[in-house]
Amino acid sequence: MRFVQNFLRQVVAGFAVLLALTVILGIGYPAVVWGISRIGTDSAEGSPLRDAQGCVVGSSLIGVDPQVAPGEPDPYFHTRVTGSVSENDAFAISDPAASGPSHQGPSSEILASFIEQRRTAIAERESVDPSAVPPDAVTGSGSGVDPAISPEYAALQVPRVAEVNGMSVGDVEALVAEYTAGPQYGVLGAKAVNVPELNVALGLSSPCS
Repeated sequence: MRFVQNFLRQVVAGFAVLLALTVILGIGYPAVVWGISRIGTDSAEGSPLRDAQGCVVGSSLIGVDPQVAPGEPDPYFHTRVTGSVSENDAFAISDPAASGPSHQGPSSEILASFIEQRRTAIAERESVDPSAVPPDAVTGSGSGVDPAISPEYAALQVPRVAEVNGMSVGDVEALVAEYTAGPQYGVLGAKAVNVPELNVALGLSSPCS
């Protein structure tokens, strides 16, 4: 009889512990984490980027290089090379969900060829000498979807963007400065310009569907 009583006591105690841990770890802890993740930031929701009409037009964390039809005026600031890599296409623009690094090392002839093709194309687009094209303009990031470019690459694009959008160079430079962030925590990395945010600030986004 005592054995049965001890067994039942242990079952009840075990069930009580299970119930308490379920409430604490299965409900309470996730609820606290969820609540904290929504204090002062929307990064938990993917940092959605909205235009002036409130339409979600992308994410400030994901760089998708905007494209225009051949021969059409190009009003956009451009990101670094984005999308998955093709050995037959130096730019290989594609679905960011399938993006990734090139896996081409410094000694790769393919990478060297891509860099020269990109340098030539970008210099032609910006009407500058190829030597003026900065390194980040001709190389991709590890993720393939980096939303940021160097202030030097942004400055290279300012004259074209200002002309096509009917703005003064000074006004575009002011926008670039507004969307330029310093090193993280003041010491990590370098200054960077957020291209998705900058293009939305210029009013370059698709209308709400």
